[in-house]
Parts: sequence; C-alpha cells; structure tokens
Amino acid sequence: MNAVNSVESFFKNDMFFKKELQILREILLNCDLEETLKWNGPVYTYQKKNIVGIGCFKSYVGLWFFQGVLLSDPYKVLVNAQADKTIAMRQLRFTPNSTINKLLITEYVLEAIQNCKDGKHLKPQRKKPFQIPERLKNILKADEKTEKAFHQLSLTQKREFAAYLSTAKKEVTLKKRIEKIIPLIQKGIGLNDKYR
Repeated sequence: MNAVNSVESFFKNDMFFKKELQILREILLNCDLEETLKWNGPVYTYQKKNIVGIGCFKSYVGLWFFQGVLLSDPYKVLVNAQADKTIAMRQLRFTPNSTINKLLITEYVLEAIQNCKDGKHLKPQRKKPFQIPERLKNILKADEKTEKAFHQLSLTQKREFAAYLSTAKKEVTLKKRIEKIIPLIQKGIGLNDKYR
C-alpha cells in the first residue's frame, strides 16, 4: 500500500481488502473510538490512548491491539507477529474471504477499552543506555555544527541515526547513509520523523 495522507485515502487505496476494511472500520467506529491516522494507517483511540489499529498487507488485513498481551483472548485468535521485538502488541488477522466475526471483534475491543479505563498497560522496558557508535563519533568529531545539532536531538532520533549507520555493511552504503543523515541532523530532523 502506498503512503497515505488521510484515513479516507487509506480505505480508498486498497484494492484487495475493500470489503474487509469497511467491515472492520464500521465495528471500531461503533465502539465509540476516535479514528485518527498514525504510522500510515488508521488507529482508534480512547481518551487519546491507542487501543487498536488497522493494517493491510498483500496476504492479510489485521487489527493491531496495542496492549493485546493484556487481553484474555478466550478464542485464542491473537498472534504476536514479532515475538523477538513486540511485547505488548497482538494481531488479529483476516485473509481473503475469511469470515469477520463482528461480535468476537467487538468483545475484544471492549475488553481493550476497559483495560485502558482500568489503567492496565504494559510499560515499555527500559532500553540500554545510549552509546554513540564509533562510526557516528567520527562523523561528529569532524564537524562541530553537526555534533552540536546531534546533541540537541531526542534520544529516539539519536538511536535511529546510530542504528542506521551501524547496519551498513559495505563502505559505499555507509558513505551514502552519511551523506543522507548529515543534512537531517543539522536541521534537527530525525530519520523517521515523517512516520510519526
């Protein structure tokens, strides 16, 4: 799916799951959730807290419960798509022509809202203290303006730049990435800010 600039364009963009997306959207809106666009897709919130989002891929469409690990999951339908990375989030997936059980989904969404009302949420684990990798240190040492701008970035932005450079395996890739990030750092723009 291409980048979208509104919730409406998200629902108009998809060619394969139009019917499923409309059903899921209707269910979520009937649960009195606020609909917004985050991370290039619709997210449904309760009192500004993320409850559930809709994601669409080539082989399935799914609901993402942000605090899904806290759901009782009586029907054993939730999956953890990235067990090595995701702790709290759980998915409910639908493939083409699968039956969308409105009552089941509503039950899960209402439980998620109640958990939110009750203040139940899994707190993010503390990350390791941030250390600037050697590659990035060398870039910053070479340019005082860039170094000063880097230290004014948020911790998340700093981590993203560090990870971006540290995953470059070839020297030519590293060089291209350095050329890309220096202007961003100097402008105070994070590598992934456009997705937030």
